[in-house]
Amino acid sequence: MVYLLIEGIKVKMANGQAAGLLKQAYEKLKASDAEEAFTLLEQAVIHDCQNEEILYALKCVDWWRKNSRRTEDKKDPYEKGIFILSLFKKYYEFLEQFEKSYDQCQYAVRYYVYSTALFYFEGLLGNQSNQHDPGLLLLVGRCFKGIGNYDEALKYLEQAVRFKREDAQTLAEVADINALLAETKAAKVLFREAFYLDPSKIDLRSLESALILQLRDKVLQLGYSEEELCEWIAVYGYLWGVFSVKRELKPLEAGKLKQSIFTLEAEREANPSRRDQLKPRLLNRYFWLIDHYENSREDTYLIEETLLKIKVLDPDIYRIYTG
Repeated sequence: MVYLLIEGIKVKMANGQAAGLLKQAYEKLKASDAEEAFTLLEQAVIHDCQNEEILYALKCVDWWRKNSRRTEDKKDPYEKGIFILSLFKKYYEFLEQFEKSYDQCQYAVRYYVYSTALFYFEGLLGNQSNQHDPGLLLLVGRCFKGIGNYDEALKYLEQAVRFKREDAQTLAEVADINALLAETKAAKVLFREAFYLDPSKIDLRSLESALILQLRDKVLQLGYSEEELCEWIAVYGYLWGVFSVKRELKPLEAGKLKQSIFTLEAEREANPSRRDQLKPRLLNRYFWLIDHYENSREDTYLIEETLLKIKVLDPDIYRIYTG
């Protein structure tokens, strides 16, 4: 009995040491030291080889320390930053082998990647001309968001939008950071604008707010593929009231909207193979057109005509919309 008690105490102490080493490893990773984080995790495994989170973290950190070494082959800081961010895509594929994810580990990984990329990008802002580069400002803002500094992220993302007002990805990032800062009304307006401009240009994996992620998950449950997802988010975001904040269109914007509808209708007629692909984008533009007619108090005939087009295009969406 005494022996078992002593062994139990030893196991408990070992587990405690392992937990401490795991915590230290996460801190080292967030401080951009993947090698030291890996060493600490190796020590943690010796103390507790059955701990699933430690084994998971060891594999994740090992993946990053090996793959991020290739940044040394890049000479330009911009290329280094872009490269390490580009590794996320392969990393997500790597994660598919695991049945369970650990949030603390993933937070530390994200912090490591974004803080490392930020180090490279921020150095470029010392050049006056780079301070007006919307692409660089977008990357810096996205990195600040990735490490949880939302105020700094908003500052850089808003600067990026000033130089690139009609870029869907940039607007989506500004919407996302507004949602994270609990500026819900602004977020809804900007998300709706972004998904109107070009849903296909929006990288959903770069977005973090519950506002858009919950909408994404609900649309996924309807059975749409990853390729279709962004286009249908625009439709259901409107129908379900997520993109509920509307604005009045300027005359030039209204003209462009009508022209884009005409172009999409013609394209669907000429290319039957693309009809399903173009349907959600056309539906979203019909919604915008009806809102415009209502705001500008146009003849109700125009609204009824557009409603009929929705009904012909997708009876199920029509029922939800009118219903």
